[in-house]
Amino acid sequence: MARPRSISDERLLTATGAVISRAGSGFTLAQVAEEAGVAVGSVAQRFGSKKGLLQALSKAGREQAITRVRDAAGAAAGPREALRDALVTVYAGLGDAAEAANSLGQLAADLADSDLRSLLGEHYAALESELRSLVILAVDTGWRGPSPEIAARTLLATVNGAALDWSIRPRGALSDRLAEDVDSIVGSWYA
Repeated sequence: MARPRSISDERLLTATGAVISRAGSGFTLAQVAEEAGVAVGSVAQRFGSKKGLLQALSKAGREQAITRVRDAAGAAAGPREALRDALVTVYAGLGDAAEAANSLGQLAADLADSDLRSLLGEHYAALESELRSLVILAVDTGWRGPSPEIAARTLLATVNGAALDWSIRPRGALSDRLAEDVDSIVGSWYA
């Protein structure tokens, strides 16, 4: 009879995210195991390899990001605020600039691997779809902006670029920077 799992995937994936924030793409399964308080064999047995762990992290991260976006939009005062708040929450998990840089360093490593790059594509497509729905809700009689598809793509690219820039040249809080950048674009799309 198989022994029941006492350590959840969520615990291991949370530990992975914390380790990546501190160590970047050079992290090891041993570091993840230490962070989670388990044996290295537990991590390796569950995910097979570092790549398997990163694939699981990517899939779980996509679901978590969509949930955060929906929650932020649902709590907003109006459609424009919902769009801004959803975009700001995309990078809500980044702490300081060093953690952001480490996470973006892992992103670069993911881009070099075709399987992980494909998962990233799915992640960004799902975010873009959510944002497109929010843009549609924000369109009113004064809208002079692009189509919802182009608007969503533009806004997602803006927060992605702003997060990268902020990790290199941090000034103020990342959430303030993202809100300011999004507001400047969205505001220009209204008469």
